[in-house]
Amino acid sequence: MGYDLVHSQRVVLVTGGSKGIGKAICKVFIGEGDHVIVNHCKPIDDIEKLREEFSSPQGSFSIEKADVTDYAQIKQMVDNIVKKHGKIDVLINNAGIIKDGYIMLMSAKDWNDVINVNLTGVFNCTKAVSEHMIGQRSGTIINIASLSGITGLPGQTNYSAAKGGVIAFTMALSKELAPFCIRVNTVAPGVIETDIIDSLDKNKRNSYKEHIPLKRFGKPEEVASVVRFLASSEASYITGEVIRVSGGLN
Repeated sequence: MGYDLVHSQRVVLVTGGSKGIGKAICKVFIGEGDHVIVNHCKPIDDIEKLREEFSSPQGSFSIEKADVTDYAQIKQMVDNIVKKHGKIDVLINNAGIIKDGYIMLMSAKDWNDVINVNLTGVFNCTKAVSEHMIGQRSGTIINIASLSGITGLPGQTNYSAAKGGVIAFTMALSKELAPFCIRVNTVAPGVIETDIIDSLDKNKRNSYKEHIPLKRFGKPEEVASVVRFLASSEASYITGEVIRVSGGLN
């Protein structure tokens, strides 16, 4: 259950798909009847529980370990996916990390780590997948950026720079790939209920909420719904766009 690929299914690759927003994205595409490749890098705490969560009578999934910062690993994973399934219809570049700190206290390692995962990782995965999509003359690429990449946040120079780079990358790439019928868009979430937000103390959580016009945090499923729309035929004339999912926060 959850492992057999039906020929008519779309093949969807989600990087960083084992938790948070990535997990919600995987679930929504599996629920759509697609075959989802759940990419991860770090060991999964309870892989059997994850398999149980992803099991669905509609779609199917497989789990692949590969580091987005290592092009050779990504290229091998992508080539193996195409060899096994014949195609990749949708790429969702979701993998990301945060290592916050003010610039005077930020180490070169923290800068490089965030840029490598959040920006270079998007390049690596897109380069590997787009080669096949160009051959197919079809495909959809959706990059998960952040409101931080639009507005900038203090203590997040590395993260803001990386996510701002993802947005610029999307705009340039959409023009490169449009002649091959490949659409490229970005989703920029605001403050979403993930493990990071859950770990904050109550006062800090309430302080964040006060700055959000809708006065609540977003849910990973709300981001996943926008991603699902952008990957659908209903969004067939949308490319090179950045869609905020921020509750009105600017």
